[in-house]
Amino acid sequence: MASLKFLRNRISSVKSTQKITMAMKMVAAAKLRKAQQNAENARPYSEKLNSIISNLKNSVTDMDSAPKLLVGNQKNETHLCVVLSSDRGLCDGFNTNICRKAKVFFEKILNERNNLKVIVVGSKANDQLKRKYNQYIIDKISLKDEKVISFGKAQEITDKILNLFARNEFDICTLFYNQFKSVISQIPQAQQLIPVSIEQKSNQQSLASNSEYEYEPDENEILENLLPKNIATQIYAAFLENQASEQGSRMTAMDNATRNAGDLIAKLTINYNRTRQAVITKELIENISGAESL
Repeated sequence: MASLKFLRNRISSVKSTQKITMAMKMVAAAKLRKAQQNAENARPYSEKLNSIISNLKNSVTDMDSAPKLLVGNQKNETHLCVVLSSDRGLCDGFNTNICRKAKVFFEKILNERNNLKVIVVGSKANDQLKRKYNQYIIDKISLKDEKVISFGKAQEITDKILNLFARNEFDICTLFYNQFKSVISQIPQAQQLIPVSIEQKSNQQSLASNSEYEYEPDENEILENLLPKNIATQIYAAFLENQASEQGSRMTAMDNATRNAGDLIAKLTINYNRTRQAVITKELIENISGAESL
């Protein structure tokens, strides 16, 4: 049986942990409001840009002269995967879900005997992927010094991707991140950036994309300028989705931890009271026995 001192110290320790998890939950909730708003504000811009590029793609008649970012280099040999994660833990399965999605994709590529290259953004993805895929990781980008992810960071990653593509070091580029749905639901995504792969989400969007427009200058010239910007925009939107997902996941994790701490405190308190009562009963029995012996 545990001593009273041990139980008191244990209860005090769990209460201190509960205060920390409760504070982290409140901080995550405050950050979530702004992160969710930023992610929701970025979605219309990202979707509209995709719609414009889809319309331009449908208008291109000569695919041989189309920009390589749009149609690719007609190969499927080398895949570049960009995995977005966080540099902080205590966010439940946020990073694990992204890496699990990426690992399934990696195995598919390797089983098809294609080449794999990986850029990890955030230390948590690097920690999980390096155990098995360290030989495929070509770059590691840390976010520890970034309190707020800016468009400049997305542009920096975009420049690295475009430089690799210009040197013909990969054929297809895929981005992995978590899409924010709600506090308890974040869905891992695999979005192809190069060549452009745009899925129509509704019949209305499909009709809009099939509408005919006249462009000045021509479609290819517009796409040459628009496609790099679109890649940076999609990466930045993924960053914003990741931030909202991270805070939502952390808020849920800390809420569960706070509740578990409360349950543990209740069990320890019951155990403490029973132990204290047993000690008092034992002392009474000893005193009564001693008095009777006299």
